[in-house]
Amino acid sequence: MISRKLFGTNGIRGTVNEELTPEMAVKISSAIGTYFRTRRLLVGHDARTSGQMFADAVISALNAAGCDVFFAGMASTPALQFAVKNHGFDGGVIITASHNPPEYNGIKVIWSDGVEISHDKEIEIEDIYFSGKTQLAKWDKLGMKRELAGVNEEYREAIKKHVKIAKISSKHFHVVIDAANSVGGLASPILLRELGCRVTSINANIDGTFPGRPPEPRPENLKDIAIMVKALGADLGVAFDGDADRSIFIGETGEVYWGDKTFAIIEKSFLTDNPGSKIVTPVSSSTLVKDVADANGGEIIWTKVGSVTVSETMKETGAKLGGEENGGVFYGPHQSVRDGAMTTALILDIMAKTGKKLTELVAEQPQYFIEKGKVKCPEDKKEKLLAKFKSQVKSLKTSTVDGVKIWFDDKSAILVRPSGTEPVFRLYAEAKSQKRALDLVKKYCSTLNKILKVL
Repeated sequence: MISRKLFGTNGIRGTVNEELTPEMAVKISSAIGTYFRTRRLLVGHDARTSGQMFADAVISALNAAGCDVFFAGMASTPALQFAVKNHGFDGGVIITASHNPPEYNGIKVIWSDGVEISHDKEIEIEDIYFSGKTQLAKWDKLGMKRELAGVNEEYREAIKKHVKIAKISSKHFHVVIDAANSVGGLASPILLRELGCRVTSINANIDGTFPGRPPEPRPENLKDIAIMVKALGADLGVAFDGDADRSIFIGETGEVYWGDKTFAIIEKSFLTDNPGSKIVTPVSSSTLVKDVADANGGEIIWTKVGSVTVSETMKETGAKLGGEENGGVFYGPHQSVRDGAMTTALILDIMAKTGKKLTELVAEQPQYFIEKGKVKCPEDKKEKLLAKFKSQVKSLKTSTVDGVKIWFDDKSAILVRPSGTEPVFRLYAEAKSQKRALDLVKKYCSTLNKILKVL
């Protein structure tokens, strides 16, 4: 069973019919409906095999609480988020487990501005759920269910308003899209054709078992698209995660670029047009993002890891751009949430404007080597270990926004933070050489293990 805490970093997730059952979905949605009271809510889901089952459970519970529900069917998370804002709904519920394996599903709650609800609002819903204080409407006050068509079409039209269509069209880009057999194939291939691109799609058929590849677009899962981009002589490849709010890009040489590098391209272009702007990014992002901001008159705001925190910080500070190292880009002029299709359109817009290939744009950036590590740590020792570690490195240049990030004079850095989902500490090191990055991981893994032995 899910613990006393329902919400994780991005909504509620669990294994279908084990940790997350239709019965639990009804109870959770009763709490959500009680929180929103008699409001107008949007519901939609991704391509997972359990999506419609959970949609039925969620809608029934929301109707029972007195909420009117507009059902959008299958769509990407950013398309559904845009629809919530565009149609003036009071909120929404998106049924998705994002990048998790196919046996998972989940529930995200969306506020009226299209952004996932804040952690404070999540706690209020959790309190309703665990206290059993859900409220049911009287028989004559039940909510209604209506269908909402055209979500993917209006989403495409909104994205096109933020790029120069004629300029992109004049380049006749050839783009390979890996839709992960999910909702990334509903809007993006059509969008790119409307932008004048030639599109080749792989894993485009909707199949909630994700037969083509795992829904997490990590480099090791993207070998097929990398080979295809190079073999076809395409200009660009893009691979989405399970709900298409993140995008990982492949250059014309077949090289897969992690999210920091492509976000930095967008960041540089944005700061050229909007000097002095704030850029929001988690402490897990590469120093590259700060280098680009410093060189182009931007101001970095570091946050804890998590897309909800990035969105909320953008709202609080008025920032119009945010990004994560995992391929999430938050383009505020469109919507302050991760959006894979919007990110793809922005990359094409920059390629068209500069006349440069993706590999050239990446090569212009400061270059870093990134290495990762982890140290096993029991849950009950995480707090003590983190406190001891902070004490040991307090004389260094550090940030404690989320775990501990240490910056060194040679432009290297390491982030040490407890995992929110596993009994481990994760380490992310970067440096101007691979050896330095590896040495940092080795050194601080050893430091953590030494502290653990005496706890």
